[in-house]
Amino acid sequence: MDVGARWPEPARGEPYRIALVGRTSASGLRSVSQALGALKDGKAPQGLELLSVVLVADAPGRLPLTLLRHIRVLRSVARVHRVPWIPAWRTDSRMRHIPRQLVTLARLVDSDVFDEGAVS
Repeated sequence: MDVGARWPEPARGEPYRIALVGRTSASGLRSVSQALGALKDGKAPQGLELLSVVLVADAPGRLPLTLLRHIRVLRSVARVHRVPWIPAWRTDSRMRHIPRQLVTLARLVDSDVFDEGAVS
C-alpha cells in the first residue's frame, strides 16, 4: 500500500511494516535521512517497523562519490536496497528483463508481482 508522503497509521488499520523510498539524488537522500531521523526520534506513529530503505536511481550511470558516501551513512543505520535506472519506467514501457534487485525487493515485501517471470 502506498500512503504517499505521509506516515501510515497502524491504529487506523494501515500497514505497520514500511519501506522508505527515495531517489538517489541529493534531495532524495536528504529526505530519506530526515524520515529515518523522525523514526529514530519518535516523531512517526508508534508501532512502525522499517523493512528497508529503497533507493531508486535518479539517472543512468554511476553515482558521484558524494552521493555514494551519503548512501554508506544510510546503510550504517538501516537496510538499504538500491533499484537501478530502468528506462522502461520512464516511458511506461514493458521491461525486457526484471532486474534482480526488484526480485529481491519483491520477496522482502512478500509480493508475487515478479514471480514466474512476469513483466510489468
